[in-house]
Amino acid sequence: MLHSGILLTRVFTSRGQLPVENAAVSVVLHSDSDRHTLLNIQTSDRSGNTLPTTIETPGVQNSQFPGQEAPFTLCDIWVEHSGYQPLTIQNVQIFPGITSIQDLPLLPMTEAGEYSVEQVEITPQDL
Repeated sequence: MLHSGILLTRVFTSRGQLPVENAAVSVVLHSDSDRHTLLNIQTSDRSGNTLPTTIETPGVQNSQFPGQEAPFTLCDIWVEHSGYQPLTIQNVQIFPGITSIQDLPLLPMTEAGEYSVEQVEITPQDL
């Protein structure tokens, strides 16, 4: 039987007060071969939310004993919208049977139009 978790994202600016509509949100899965697989690309709605993404995960039994395979699937989230700096969230952990909500705070571009990608790396849990 396959196991899965659900990922929800919320794109916003101004310390979470203003949702960002029409942001491109890409979910990319990690693989054992150091290659990444694009799972989906969605556009945020007027509330800054995307539709739920179901992601295959290892079984919950992997969390029962030490030394087992990690009980989660790792993915990265890339976010882009004109007028905002691109954002990458690395190593988002998706657990079986759990709905994970990832906030995606965008920063406005500088007036000079400088382009940089904000990267956030989530440290894996030591389970």
